[in-house]
Order: sequence, then structure tokens, then C-alpha cells
Amino acid sequence: MAQERFGRLADRLAALAARKARPAGGFVSQPEPRSIGIYARGKQLVAGNILLAGHLAEAPDQSLWGITMPNLEFQMEAQGFVWLDDLAAFGTAAARTRAQDWTWDWIARYGNGRGPGWTPDLTGRRIIRWIHHATLLLSGRNRADTDAFYRALARQSAFLSRRWKAAAPGLPQFEALTGLVYAGLSLIGMERLTAPATAALARACEMEIDREGGIATRNPEELLEVLTLLTWAASAMTEAAHPVPAALSSAITRIAPTLRTLRHADGELARFHGGGKGAEGRLDQALAAAGARLGATPAVAMGFARLSGRRTSVIVDASSPPGGRAALTAHASTSAFELTSGRRPLIVNCGSGTGFGPAWQQAARATQSHSALCMDGVSSSRFGARSDAMDQRARITTSRMTKGTEGADLYLAHDGWLASHGLTASRSLTLAQDGRRLSGVDALTALTAEARRRFEDVMTTSAMEGASFSIRFHLHPEVNATLDMAETAVSMGLRSGEIWVFRFTGPASLTLEPSAYLEKGRLKPRSCTQIVLRSQARGFETRIGWTLAKAKDTPLAIRDLESDDPAGQD
Repeated sequence: MAQERFGRLADRLAALAARKARPAGGFVSQPEPRSIGIYARGKQLVAGNILLAGHLAEAPDQSLWGITMPNLEFQMEAQGFVWLDDLAAFGTAAARTRAQDWTWDWIARYGNGRGPGWTPDLTGRRIIRWIHHATLLLSGRNRADTDAFYRALARQSAFLSRRWKAAAPGLPQFEALTGLVYAGLSLIGMERLTAPATAALARACEMEIDREGGIATRNPEELLEVLTLLTWAASAMTEAAHPVPAALSSAITRIAPTLRTLRHADGELARFHGGGKGAEGRLDQALAAAGARLGATPAVAMGFARLSGRRTSVIVDASSPPGGRAALTAHASTSAFELTSGRRPLIVNCGSGTGFGPAWQQAARATQSHSALCMDGVSSSRFGARSDAMDQRARITTSRMTKGTEGADLYLAHDGWLASHGLTASRSLTLAQDGRRLSGVDALTALTAEARRRFEDVMTTSAMEGASFSIRFHLHPEVNATLDMAETAVSMGLRSGEIWVFRFTGPASLTLEPSAYLEKGRLKPRSCTQIVLRSQARGFETRIGWTLAKAKDTPLAIRDLESDDPAGQD
């Protein structure tokens, strides 16, 4: 807490000192808008419907900075200026007017170094958007407004040059440094910033991007944001005839194959460890900017395993949750999976609760919110007294992936309930080569004499009732699921017309229960359904088998032309 207060004070002093910065003399060349916004969101912003961080503020005739901010997350998202992308995507005269009005109102209120937006990551994010959309912002403005714009950019650049080191490692530091690189390359009079910023960005690539192209948080969407920033920085350097550091180019080359592994058949990212599916168009743009595809997509990347067959993809969390500082946002999702058929997600995880309040944010991290086996009331990795800390992390004890005659096989085992129940959890998955059938076996086993003694203690404590557990399969909101009359199978219809059928074997009961799909950009969770298998572990080994298979009359290929529902605000 004291360190946070010191950081805020240091930001405040650096922002005030930046007032002395000499105004930039203009742009070296006309900036290119690289960031992609969403047309529908831009249209809503023009109408005065401001949706940020899961909160909607209605202000048709008011500045963004004049409204009461619903919470800190809304305020921070506003200060980052990513909404400029959406106004630029809408592209009308009204959108330009709104973008300009809100930008110059920010300059008037906060451009002198005051206000909540003077942190390294937010300042870097804001500089990038101001430079990307400078043509939109400066169109038709008078000399006084133009001077104020360049003066505010110079102050923010001076602030960043002093405070970028205070940005948290990972995405916040990449945002700060990319903003600083942009300022040095784009603004007349800021050239001195380029060399140190470029060198610092190269060091960050070496420190934060591992050899396989992953990051500490294991958040696929965050990795996409990092790649996006790095490709923007590399493109800006190339256009300015500034050499691109080898470490930067190497990081881009390593990340791209990893993101391809984490990409489902519908082109969207798997949603794990707080990440969403990615901003619309962002993944395609980043991969295209990263350059030519070299070799096959890896089967395992950043701790995730990918099984694929024809039009079906299965992505599995095949590693322990992140540790260290990254554990603060990690999910207890070890061995959880998602399945997508063609353009249609079928099995999902609930997603990130960020933006839906503290209760949802914490619930989304539990094992029950993932498509995985879970002991009742106990996640595979445990959260401590501070709800954001992960004190105990499940450890993968066995992992193997093979290609057989029937398809790709993945076997995982972890010790998430070894200490508490004496049980090792294992999951075996086989995806057929044609992608029409996923077979699974989930097991709980007491493997050693010590583990069996611990399990016997659990049996005694429960009056021989055993250890209750469930295996959950969360369905995408657009999946229409029906439990058959005998309660032995579930039929699932996709909007493409495909029919999938779930069946199981072993001592379990099958139910369909409500679930929630937490999707960024919406005001509240979307209602959906989950398949739940419930059972009790009463012996030293309990095994439940199950299959997800396309119905026999489902064609080998379906022409899926029905458009997706646009992201709503309900």
C-alpha cells in the first residue's frame, strides 16, 4: 500500500515537471492509423451511449469528462483513449466532432499534468491513439488548438521518459515503451527519446517473452495485445528508416506461432486466465503484420495443448496456473478445455469476470467456471485470504501428447486435490482425425500408500459417503441443448445446423444446469447452459468416460452462412 502511494506521488511529480517540456513542432510525417475500432461502438458513442469496462453511461449532450465515472475501471479505460478507435471506425462528421471535442476537453482539464490518467501505461496507450488518429483529430482545427495538441503530446512524452520504468512488467510496460517509441519517431523535437526507448523495448522483449513466445500470465488475449504493440513499434521504426532491434524482431517471430496454437477454428482466441476472444480483427491484423507463417502450428504453446481435426479445434490448459505476480489474475483452470466446430463455439469456459464486479471476477477464477472436473467446493488451485492471490497451484504430474491411428491423444494428470483428498486427477482426450468425435476419460486416483491413507481419512470424515465431485461442460450461449427423456444423453444444436450429442459411462448422474458466459463489452453476463456429471469418489480409483460426437446424420461439411449476432449491450 505504501509502495502504491509512493508510485502515485512519483507519477504526480513527474507529470507536473513535464509542464516544462518544449512543445513538439509537428509530425515528421503523416501518421498511419493502425488500431482497429468497431463501427457499432463508434455509432453508440456518437449517440451518447458510453460503454466502458462493462458499465454504460448515457451522456448524449455531455463531454466524457463531465460525467460521473461509475468506477475506477471505467475511468481508466476512458483515460486510455481506445474509444478513439471506435469513433474513427464509425468515420462520420459527427464522430470526428465527438473525437475532437472530447480530446480538447481532456487537454483543458488534464493536459497540465493533473488528473487520474497520468500513469505510464495509460499515457503510452493514449499517445499511441493520439498519433494514430492525429489526422482525424487535427482536421479543421485552428492554430491555437493545434498548438495545444502538440504541447499536450510533448508533456506526455516527457512524463513517459521519466516514468516508463515504473510500469508493471508485461503488458503495461510494453504499452508505455511503445508510446515512447511512437513519440520519438513521430514528433519533431522528440527525436532524443527514440534510441533509449527502442533499447528499453528490446530489453523488455528479452525479459518478458520466453523462448516459446509466451508470457508469464499465460493470458492469450494479453499475448495478442503484446504482439500488436510490438508490430506497431516495428512498423513505425521501419517507416522512419530506424533499425528494428533483433530482440524485437525475434519476439514477434516467436509470439506469432504461439497465437496460432491458441486460435480456435473460428479464428478467435481461447479464453483462459482472464483473457477474452480478442478485439474484432485484432488477431488477423497482428498475425499479418508479424510476417509469413513458417512451419506447422505447434501442438503445445504457452502451456496449452491444441487438438485439431478438420473443422474442429480443442484447446486445453495443460499446465499449472501462472505463478509469482501473474498469479494475481490466474484461473484455477488446469485441464479445462474449449471446443469449437467450424465457426461455432460449443464447449467454453465462463471467461473473465473483469468488468462485472468483484463477485463475478472471483467466481470466474474458480474451477467450477471452467469445463473441467472439480471437487465440490474446492478448486484445483486455491486462493488465499486475499482473494486475488493464489496460494496453492495445481502441479502437472504427467503430460503426454501423441498422434495415433484414430486421432490426437492428450493425457494430463495433476495434484490439485492430492493434499486435501489424497487424489490425483487425470484427463484423457482423443479427438478423431475427422473432428467429429471427442472422447474423454476423467479419473480420480489415490496412487500411493500415503495418498490412500489420506483418502481413507476423507471417507471416515464423510461417514463413508465419499468425496463429491462434478465434471462440467459449459456451453456457448448460442448452443441449444436438450436432455433426453432417460437423462443419459444431451443433444446440442448449433446455429450452423450441426447436431452434437453428449453421452457418458460410469457412476454419475447427468443434468443440464444454468451457467453464465462472461463476455467483454457487455453490461451483464449472458445466460447459457452447462452439462454437469455428478458423482462420488468412494474407492481408490473412480473413472468417468464421456463422448462429444456429431450426430450421424450431420453432413461432413456444412455451408455455415448465417451471420453471427453482433455484440450487444444487454
